[in-house]
Amino acid sequence: MTTRLMTIKRTLLALALGIVTSCAQSENPTNIQEHAMNIVMEIDGIELPGTLNDSAAARDFAAMLPLTLTLEDYASTEKISDLPGKLSTVGSPSGTAAKAGDITYYAPWGNLAIFYKPFHHASGLIKLGSFDKGAQGLMFNGKKNVVIRVVE
Repeated sequence: MTTRLMTIKRTLLALALGIVTSCAQSENPTNIQEHAMNIVMEIDGIELPGTLNDSAAARDFAAMLPLTLTLEDYASTEKISDLPGKLSTVGSPSGTAAKAGDITYYAPWGNLAIFYKPFHHASGLIKLGSFDKGAQGLMFNGKKNVVIRVVE
């Protein structure tokens, strides 16, 4: 093979690797907080401030806001509610563990899950953000209507 042909092949390989690397970095979960969005959930007249990350799923969720939901308990660990539509899972990890105050999307069921207790790693669980003061206001029995909206 000629020196010129080898140089061209190396240049093309370097360009291809650069493109692949830059694409991978754009969906890197460590970059998710770059454009976080502030939200508030109103429950029983109390406003709970929170922050959504910049994942595709969180952006889809934010596009649904404002949203009135009925939260109900699930497994004495989280409050859940159906969403009006599916959220994108592009670029999301295959699962995550949750902490108290985490706002998540459970992709297999298509529902919102807000944790008031820690929970082990679960496949299909995608973190959308968290409430600034943890699980405050989520310890209630029965069902409650809430409004979640973006804070301008």
